[in-house]
Amino acid sequence: MARTSSDNTPDDWWFCLKHHTVEPRKGCRNSDRLGPFDTREEAAGALERVEARNEAWDAAEEEDDDEPREG
Repeated sequence: MARTSSDNTPDDWWFCLKHHTVEPRKGCRNSDRLGPFDTREEAAGALERVEARNEAWDAAEEEDDDEPREG
C-alpha cells in the first residue's frame, strides 16, 4: 500500500517513470516517480495499478455520460 510522503523511511520503494525501473528512496526526482511503496514488488506493479484505476475511472465517466441530465 502506498504511503504519504511524511512516512518516508530508508526502505521505501519507487517506480521510476523515466527508466521504468524500481528504485530505492535515493533515486530520480520524485516528479519522475510513483510511490513510495512498502515493498519492491508493490513498486514493480505500479503501472498496472495505474492502468486499472484509469480504466475504472473511464468506465465510471462513461456511465455518468449515459445518465440523463436534470435541468
